[in-house]
Formats: sequence, structure tokens, C-alpha cells
Amino acid sequence: MQVSQVSLASIEGVLAAFAPRGVTSLAAASRSLSLSLDGAAPRGAAPLATLDFALIGAYFLVIVAIVLWSSRRVNDTADYFLAGRHIGWFVVGASLFASNVGSEHIVGLAGNGATSGLAMAHWELHAWVMIVLAWVFVPFYYRSGVFTMPEFLERRFNARVRWVLSIVSLVAYVFTKVAVTVYAGALVFRSLLPDTFGSPDNAFWVGAIATVVLTGVYTVFGGLRAVVYTEVAQTFLLLLGSAVITSFGLEALGGWGELKTLARNNAADFALWRPLSDPQFPWLGVLIASPVIGIWYWCTDQYIIQRTLAAKDLTNARRGAIFGGFLKLWPVFIFLVPGLIGWALHRKGLMVIPNRPGGGGLDGDMVFPTLVTTLLPTGLRGLVVAGLVSALMSSLASLFNSCATLFTVDIYEKLRPKSSERKRVQVGRIATVVVVTFGLVWIPVMHKMAGGGLYQYLQGVQAYLAPPIATVFLLGLFFPRVNTRGAFWGLVLGFCVGMGKLTLEAIHSTSPFAQGSWWAFAATFSFLYFSGVLLVLSAAIVIGLSLTAPAQPLEAITGLTFGSRTAADRAAVRASWSAADLVGTAVVLGLVVAMYLYFSFWLG
Repeated sequence: MQVSQVSLASIEGVLAAFAPRGVTSLAAASRSLSLSLDGAAPRGAAPLATLDFALIGAYFLVIVAIVLWSSRRVNDTADYFLAGRHIGWFVVGASLFASNVGSEHIVGLAGNGATSGLAMAHWELHAWVMIVLAWVFVPFYYRSGVFTMPEFLERRFNARVRWVLSIVSLVAYVFTKVAVTVYAGALVFRSLLPDTFGSPDNAFWVGAIATVVLTGVYTVFGGLRAVVYTEVAQTFLLLLGSAVITSFGLEALGGWGELKTLARNNAADFALWRPLSDPQFPWLGVLIASPVIGIWYWCTDQYIIQRTLAAKDLTNARRGAIFGGFLKLWPVFIFLVPGLIGWALHRKGLMVIPNRPGGGGLDGDMVFPTLVTTLLPTGLRGLVVAGLVSALMSSLASLFNSCATLFTVDIYEKLRPKSSERKRVQVGRIATVVVVTFGLVWIPVMHKMAGGGLYQYLQGVQAYLAPPIATVFLLGLFFPRVNTRGAFWGLVLGFCVGMGKLTLEAIHSTSPFAQGSWWAFAATFSFLYFSGVLLVLSAAIVIGLSLTAPAQPLEAITGLTFGSRTAADRAAVRASWSAADLVGTAVVLGLVVAMYLYFSFWLG
């Protein structure tokens, strides 16, 4: 323990500029501008003022200008779907981060921080997975010249596998990502503008519809170029706004030390590692499920990978992923820690967080909106709201463009191979409108289903989608013997099993099965452990069925697996990186290790 304490002291020093203590100066600086917290206790909930609306309006004017500039340069499918493949590493990395961090991230992570402590931090320490993306997956994707991940699977296997992944991805996007992101954003509108449209429920729906429509419009007309460049602006606004919340929260609470003291008194609920007996986040389940979800999301999902495919060359694609990994380290401090701060302020009587309807403890999804309305002064409140709106719009824009790309490239071009470039861009825009419509239609259902923690719900759904897809990509890259039969049935059967588990959960949540029955056991089986079971099952199907069919000819998969790379392929990869890439990688991995060590013992 003595060694651990010495290590913690050194790590805490390294993190001083990176952890929330490093941003507390923001609150002090704001006091020089007469933006005080009115003493030790935070103010009561306050509506948005004229200055707040002015800042939000200025942000939207910037977005409109970017979209108008981008739309004038959209000429063909490469421009619309991959921004002409002219994006540099800085924009790629910022876009990766902004695509990942949506309103469901901000609202959901803060909620989990208040109700579950650091249990969900494992998902936010996935910077190491982005390093895997940079060095393992990106070289294959970029050299193949594909537009989509299903297209890559067609080259590796055949068209049937491509169709399966396209359909699975579109269904998953519409019924999880769109609905969850909009729902989280609408919660913010309901909290910030409760009486503007007559009632909080009206504010919820007006905010949801207006944001979706506006985002859909700029995505339709600007394509990926508009998406990635608006995401650069949104990334820094989001980082600044969230840092302001963290700073003011710590200022009101009494500092990082006070937060640690309160959390230490409730260590069982706020620890990074939970015992195996924990019903929600047993450490073994987290170690199994978190990497599986991370590999699927960061290394195989069109929603994310499209940014690296838009890079100007392999060097910029890799460096963008490494830079994105550095940015990915921030959410623990600026999204999850504010939830801990909200819980601590509530515990000390300095802020009131509402309970969930019908009881069940604090409504975690209302923590971040409550922090905004009770802590921040006029002006800064508008800045943070603009950050929240930017997160919502950037995630939706990324999703809309990815869905349009999947539909146009993987479905429409197969049905209409002789269609013109102009027609394909038009179809992509129509597909975006369709996705927007489906997302709006699904929101009422999502509104009823998201009674629990929003972020935990999202990770649960992804745990049922990720294993078969991650399995097919990993085995497909590392084992040339894996063939079409194994990949096709691994995807189909794995998807069916995962959706079966999700269906049982949905039924059980509304009409519980008999206690002690097999159905009740299956419905309540931990999503963390189930993810591992499904991974093993999917791998067994892929490998087993691949062995029942002949191997693919080596010339058909040349350059698409590690074992089939040519000398030219290896030389091209070697020429694409330098010492700077190695240093960046080492920095990111070192920070991940430091953060794991610090938060593993921070309550000791």
C-alpha cells in the first residue's frame, strides 16, 4: 500500500493540469468578470436570459456559414460521403471525438456518475482501442479504397455478407443511436425551457423535433464535409462548456479534495472496480464486455470509421485516430466527474436533483441539466447550452451521413449500378430524410423505454449488437481461412441471438416472467457476461462453419488480411508512419495507464 500511495502522489501530480483541479481557475477567472456564484451555495434554477440566447444564436450562425461553404463544394459521391478524401489529421481526430460524444454522452455519463460512480469510466478509457484502430484496422480500410464497412466485408467475403451488415447497421442506428441521442437532448430542453412552450413536455418535443430537423437539413445539403468541419468547432465548444461546468461545480463543492472525501465515505458505490457480487458492474463482466463493445464501435462501425476514410492519406488517417484517442481521455473529467459533483452537491444540500418518476432514487439523467440551471451565471449558461446543442447536432449529423452512405453505397448502387453521380447524391439526401423521420417516429417508444439510466441502457443494447460484428472483422483480418459461409452465418445467427436477448428484456420490463423461471433468468442475465457468451458463440460459428467449406483463393483476399499482404503493402504501411506517430501513441497509452492507476486507488 505504501508503494501505491507514492505512485498515486506522482500520478496525481501528472494529472494536475489534466484533472478537474486544473480547470478550477475558470471559476476564479469568471469572478473577475463579476460572474460570481453568490457565495458558497449555488443559486436556484434560472431560465435562459437574453445574453444566453444571443450566444446560442451566434453559434447557429457559425454553423449556417460552415454549411453554406461546404455545400458549394459537393460535386459527387466522394465529396458528399467522404468529403472528397481531403481531410487532415487534426480534423479527423476532432471529428472522431465529436461523433462519439453526443448529448446522450453528456447527459447519460453525468447521470451514471451520480448514481454509479466511476463504474462506466471503463468505456471512457477506450483511448487504447483507438490506438488499435490506428495501427491495426486503418491500414486495411484505407488501402482498400472502400466507402463503407459493409463494402470492405464484400471484398473480404462476398455480397451477401455486405447486405447483412448494411441492414443490421441501419436498423441499429435508427432504433438506438438516433432515438437515444435525441431523447437525451430533449431532456435538456425540457429542463432549460420548461415553460417556454407551455409545459415541460411540450419543450421536450419541440426541442427534439427542431434539433433533428435542423441537423438533418445541414447534413442533407453539406454532406460529410459540413459534418466534419462543424464538428471541429463543436468539439472545442463542447470541451470548454463541460470544463466550465466541472470548474463551477468543484468551486461550489469546495474542491477536488472535498469530492474525494464524500466519495470515499461511499466507496462501495463509487469505486472504479466492483466486486464479482455486484449486480450491475462486476469487474470481470466489465473486463469482458467493455473491450468487445469498444472494438466494434471504434474499429468496425461505419458511424466512426467514415472519418478515417475521409483522410487525405494513410498517414493522416492514422494520426487522426491517435489524436482522437488523446481527446477521448477527457470525458471522464468533463462528463463523468460532473455527475459525481452533482451527487455531492445534492448530498450536502447545495443542489436538488429530482427523483425518478415513481421512486427509485435520483434521476441521474437530470443531473447535468440541473447543474447548468443552478450553478452557472448568465452568459456561461448560454455557452454550455450551446455546447450541449452542438454535441446533439454533431452526433446526429454523423449518424445521418453514415446512414445515407450505407444506404446509397451498399444498397442503392447494387440495385441501380448505372445511376449517375448526381442521382446517388440525391438518393443519399433522401435517405437522410428517411432516417430523420424514423428517428422522430421512434422517440415516443424510446421515451417509455428509457426509464433507467440512459447511458447504461445504451451500452446494454450495444453489448447485444457488438460481439458478432467484432468477431467477423477480427477473425476476417487475422485468419485467411475464415470464409464466406462462416462470416455470413456468424453475423446472422449472432444478430438473432442478441436481438432475442433484447426482446426478452423488453418483455420482462413490462410484463415480468415468473420468478425463478428460465425466461426470467435469460431476461435478467447480465449484459456484461452475455456479451462475452455471445462473442464466444459467434466465434465458434464463424470458425466452425468456415471449416466446412473450402478456403477462399489467396488471390481473392490479397491485401485484406495480415497473412495475405504483399511486400508492397507492407512497404506502404511502413512509409506512412514516423517517430511522431510512435510518440503520440506512447503518450496516449501512458495517460490511459496513469488514469487507471489513479482512479483504481483514489478512494483508498
